[in-house]
Amino acid sequence: MKISTVSELLSQEITLVDVEVKGWVRTFRANRFIALNDGSTINNIQCVVDFENTDEALLKRITTGAAVHIKGQLVESQGKGQKVEVQASSIEILGDSDPEAYPIQPKKHSLEFLRDNAHLRTRTNTFSAVMRLRSSLSFAIHKYFNENGFYYMHTPIITGSDAEGAGEMFRVSTLDAKNPPLNEEGNVDYSQDFFGKESNLTVSGQLEAETYAMSLGKVYTFGPTFRAENSNTSRHLSEFWMIEPEVAFMDLAGNMDLAEDFMKSVLSYILEHNKDDLAFLEQRQIQEDKSKPQAERNEMTLTEKLRFVVDNNFKRVSYTEAIDILRNSKPNKKKKFQYLINEWGADLQSEHERFLVEKHFKCPVILFDYPANIKAFYMRLNEDEKTVRAMDILFPGIGEIVGGSQREERLDVLKEKMAALDIPEEELWWYLDLRKYGTAVHSGFGLGFERLVMFATGMGNIRDVIPYPRTPQNAEF
Repeated sequence: MKISTVSELLSQEITLVDVEVKGWVRTFRANRFIALNDGSTINNIQCVVDFENTDEALLKRITTGAAVHIKGQLVESQGKGQKVEVQASSIEILGDSDPEAYPIQPKKHSLEFLRDNAHLRTRTNTFSAVMRLRSSLSFAIHKYFNENGFYYMHTPIITGSDAEGAGEMFRVSTLDAKNPPLNEEGNVDYSQDFFGKESNLTVSGQLEAETYAMSLGKVYTFGPTFRAENSNTSRHLSEFWMIEPEVAFMDLAGNMDLAEDFMKSVLSYILEHNKDDLAFLEQRQIQEDKSKPQAERNEMTLTEKLRFVVDNNFKRVSYTEAIDILRNSKPNKKKKFQYLINEWGADLQSEHERFLVEKHFKCPVILFDYPANIKAFYMRLNEDEKTVRAMDILFPGIGEIVGGSQREERLDVLKEKMAALDIPEEELWWYLDLRKYGTAVHSGFGLGFERLVMFATGMGNIRDVIPYPRTPQNAEF
């Protein structure tokens, strides 16, 4: 007989049929009622045990966390909360679980405790919901790009270039750490290293994706990236995933159109396909808010926040206009902002971005034409020579979620910008070649996947939206 999933059984219209199901025991009450879950849905199915005709030794082995195989009949449920249940005719214990030692007991656990038990935390409703949503978002991303003519590109994880110019990279080396070879100047001689040069884990696949866009037209990357930034905030990881589309012959306006359509599409997908998980996480957030001060509570429910993005047109505002709005805003004049806006050129903080979205425009916002000195070297310089064709998308509750730009396609201008930032031409000779052989306007953007999952799930810490978080002093599991 086919093994059914819990999800399939709960959606079954026909009762009085024989079924088989495998899963893990969430609870076992009164030696009679097993709440069984197999990961296919946030909901458990109740399996009713005929305890009078079941071996006592077997009943003692039905403990929280145990893996079981249940055969029985699907019947209309006599209790509340679900339409059907399984009247068990046979129970096989596939894997025992010590009730004294099993960490994930049926009670509320702190997120910190669950991070210490990350190998088991998806046995909880919260983390099973988060990880199902993460999976759905991944699928929606690939689906969107596939349906819109993009080619998926696997950019290198090991690289010799620093795409962001930040220098916070993890070194990849096979040299003897205690006794590395030295050159005549007394520095480590990386010419003797495995790759013959100093190499690192990538911080972005953008530069490599640009090379493919300039031959395949429309490409995207979706892979792991790494930052050796010694930051222990709730928004930073040392290993995270990035989505980076790059498109030839597309200017900044087209880039903004693409990013808006993309974000609406992937969030619409989970609104349609992950209703149970979203409903659970929404209720979780509502309960959490009750214990927070009024100022820290969410102004929108999780579903309202997602619909806020999906149902509204994104307002496009220049950086210069945004600075004027912020400078003249009440929070700025009354010094309520932690970072006051006094002059053009300031690097906007999350509090400023959220004010523009949540208080001023009351819709998602795309800021564009940022000051050149606060943006990366590869962004196209505007005619005013003060701003670049950059754009950031701002969402409620989180601030910036997408960053992108029209790329600098002019060889001479790009060389000048690299020289000003001391980026050696020989390090990016292949990137400069794009501007020599058939250069053209092209654009792209980057989206930190975990930032998107945080937004979609309402989780407050980025460590809770990736299976095994990598942070300073933490590489467990």
